[in-house]
Amino acid sequence: MTAEVIALSALAERVLVARPRCGATRLVCIDGPSGSGKTELAARFAAALGDPPVLHMDDIYPGWDGLVDAVPELCRRVVMPLVAGEAAGYRRYDWVLGEYAEHHDLGRPPVLVVEGVGSGARAVAGFAVMLIWIEAPRAERFRRGIERDGESYRPHWERWARQEDVHFAAEGTRARADVHVDGAPAQSHDAGSVVVLPGSGW
Repeated sequence: MTAEVIALSALAERVLVARPRCGATRLVCIDGPSGSGKTELAARFAAALGDPPVLHMDDIYPGWDGLVDAVPELCRRVVMPLVAGEAAGYRRYDWVLGEYAEHHDLGRPPVLVVEGVGSGARAVAGFAVMLIWIEAPRAERFRRGIERDGESYRPHWERWARQEDVHFAAEGTRARADVHVDGAPAQSHDAGSVVVLPGSGW
């Protein structure tokens, strides 16, 4: 089997015809290790889906040691309210001040995209209509992160990577994903498509 270029519109169609599992919301989760391209993919996929709200896990992690606490926060403030037919929302975490800041209302959208490490945890994924895993080589991911944040952030990246390793080993996120996306593909493709790795449920 070889990697395949798939149009995001085709993935979006699958989402839009699926029966909602999170109340009346079709929840899409995009997970994978830091630096793999989740945020960029979320933006492009949201465009294909008609621009639904996108929740970034970076906005709810309570700091560099906050991965373990973020999943319960996502469930409590977003997933469970939607399941109950109530409006979802979250408080943005201010990484500079080290505390939660303003509240953001998400309402009860027909489609919601959540991207970030932990978004595909078992406690969340059972309510999603699609779980996407995106990956890239560790060296490339670190290169991107350090290029974006600066060399002084390398210890934070290494600290976060250790949390990711524990989380993904316990959660088995990649094995449960519906679609596996190559975040550093050698194959050419345009912004309206992704390179899907062998073994995807697609």
